[in-house]
Amino acid sequence: MQPIHYIYPELGTPRKIVITTHQKPDPDAMGSSLGLYHFLTLLGHEVTVISPTNWAAFLDWMPACEKVINFEMNRERSEMIMNSADWIFCLDFNTLHRTKNLAPVVERAGGVKILIDHHQQPAVESFSYGVSDTGKSSTCEMVYDFIEESGHGHLLNKDIAACLYAGVIGDTGSFRFPAASADLHRMVARLKETGLQHTLVHEHIYDSFYENRLRFIGHVLTNRMEVFYEYNTALIWVTKQDLLRYDIKTGDTEGLVNYPLSIMGIRMAAIVIDRDEERKWSFRSKGNVDVNTFARRYFEGGGHFNAAGGRSSASLEETLRTFRKVLKETASEFQLT
Repeated sequence: MQPIHYIYPELGTPRKIVITTHQKPDPDAMGSSLGLYHFLTLLGHEVTVISPTNWAAFLDWMPACEKVINFEMNRERSEMIMNSADWIFCLDFNTLHRTKNLAPVVERAGGVKILIDHHQQPAVESFSYGVSDTGKSSTCEMVYDFIEESGHGHLLNKDIAACLYAGVIGDTGSFRFPAASADLHRMVARLKETGLQHTLVHEHIYDSFYENRLRFIGHVLTNRMEVFYEYNTALIWVTKQDLLRYDIKTGDTEGLVNYPLSIMGIRMAAIVIDRDEERKWSFRSKGNVDVNTFARRYFEGGGHFNAAGGRSSASLEETLRTFRKVLKETASEFQLT
């Protein structure tokens, strides 16, 4: 993978460009994709954003979100667009399988693949150009750097700013995580200069759910949370029946894994959700607890040192047994005791 700055001189030549991201895009994935979309469109490129799957309704407010194509609902059209692309920007994922069923389409496409991502251990062999920086707070911060470093910072506008700010607050927990550097705060100041109304973005992301979600959270915290004080760890599990009972949609479980970290002494929190095709894990931690390694080793996942995801094809009961077993066996190794 060649450094991304090699493509800066080519940005002035109009091309057909596709931007894609990981399945079930979160604020950082959708925000970085649409922020880059607006920027490249201003440069005269023909740009299409293709999401591997659907996304949470609380992202629909983002400027141009209505133009994003859901691959699962539009496979033939998506493949045609992907196959005709000159460039394919891959945002907020480190390996193609994170795009689920879109992965073989991206792999077969002849366009130049360009990575912008901040997760650990990227599959650099899959990309021609790119940048991978685990020190960055978010892919949105990296798209901002891409715009500025390519010499086009003057093109920043309110639409780009709103998209990038959404991803930043999503991935930094509204600036509470260590990755919220001085440079990031300077970036936000620059975005504010475009006329960004940050309060509205926050309301869209955090204050636009239905009553059923709040009742679901109460049910889960009361009935589906197990605290292992001896290992400074908390576990939440969500059954398919829970999802149906409370009519839980894509995005409604966003952020739920963070709740147990507010318990005094808890240094790792995990949540597993029973989906039809697999069990989906999310892990969060404080300090020197490495959930990236934990997720990679035991749950086919990975991500960041303090935030990672994973999966399991075993039943919910089996994957819970596995978690409890490996937690007991490796607690000291992961500095949980």
